[in-house]
Amino acid sequence: MNDRTALVTGANKGIGKHIASQLAAEGFTVYVGSRDVGRGQRAVEEIGGDARLLVLDVTDTDSITKAAAQVDHLDVLVNNAGISVSLTPPAEADAEEFRRTYETNVFAVVEVTNAFLAALRRSPHPRIVNISSGTGSLTWSTNPNPQFTPGNGRAAAYRSSKAALNALTVFYAQTLAEEGFKVNALAPGVRATDLTPGAAAAGGDPADGAQGAVRLALLPDEGPTGAFFSWDGTPVPW
Repeated sequence: MNDRTALVTGANKGIGKHIASQLAAEGFTVYVGSRDVGRGQRAVEEIGGDARLLVLDVTDTDSITKAAAQVDHLDVLVNNAGISVSLTPPAEADAEEFRRTYETNVFAVVEVTNAFLAALRRSPHPRIVNISSGTGSLTWSTNPNPQFTPGNGRAAAYRSSKAALNALTVFYAQTLAEEGFKVNALAPGVRATDLTPGAAAAGGDPADGAQGAVRLALLPDEGPTGAFFSWDGTPVPW
């Protein structure tokens, strides 16, 4: 099939750009969501294939509305855009840190998803992939895990926002199941991006994390929904 379409938010860099590139390589027409026109256009040129710029600021209602009006049909929505404001524990955090983080990582996902539902409903196999984080796993936050230190409470705004995103994933999956949607969350692993630049030393290639998102975007109709997976397909505990 060469008429499949996908939208990746925050796709002008990092994991989002790799997801867009890999979907384009699969034959998708890929809308590269970017709030910055220049960076978005450069990403489109570098991705190649049938990549198209879609100017989209996920925290701006007018921008979301204008972007949704340009997309009539959509098979895959990847909610990738995300931020981390600080690494402070909640006892030391300003509430504004939580507001800013949730605005992008949670509230924007609701607004973007709802704005593009009409386009997704025109697909025979609609897929929604929410880019979460292993740090959003409450199980991994409270039990020994090789990647994350339990109990220190650091980056509370980011980690709790991803836990909230996981909950949203479950609720959207339940709501849209009868319409054939597959809605899943992905923990892409610690990757060398603007959020975690130090991951380069650990070999955290963002292209590897992107593969997990593409796998969920291409799920067959008998595939899972309302689930949380690591980049390699391993289930992640809530």
